[in-house]
Amino acid sequence: MKRLQPALLGGLLIGVLSSLPVVSICCCLWVIVGGALTVYLQQQKQAEPIEAADAVLGGLLAGLIGGVIAAMAASVMFSITGMMPTEEIRNQLEQNPEIPAQTREMILNLLQGRSIVILIFVFNLICYPVIAMLGGLIGLAIFKKKIPPTPAG
Repeated sequence: MKRLQPALLGGLLIGVLSSLPVVSICCCLWVIVGGALTVYLQQQKQAEPIEAADAVLGGLLAGLIGGVIAAMAASVMFSITGMMPTEEIRNQLEQNPEIPAQTREMILNLLQGRSIVILIFVFNLICYPVIAMLGGLIGLAIFKKKIPPTPAG
């Protein structure tokens, strides 16, 4: 539970801010901030400086949680909006004569049904944890408590 609560809060920040329509433009920024927030919260619970391994693991957990939340929110948004992003991709593919017909058909088959949601879910589960770990390391550099010097004696 010691690691899980900060990771849950960091992942919640990642998932919610990455899912908001206008705010999601900076989605990688929110993933980094979520990883750094996780490390900040971990450090606040400890008197001694946090270790790099704890920061990386906290960022990894926050990225996984945030990726799942963002993928579920994307699924809900697609069901509400009627898969509008796929229509834009389909229009772009049809307007570009340089794309071979086989490639166009393969991409269009990937965009049918729920497969776009699965692609987003897989992308989020791979990329978000890696980026959040980077955010955890940045948070470690910023929020790590300094070790007081030992008195010479």
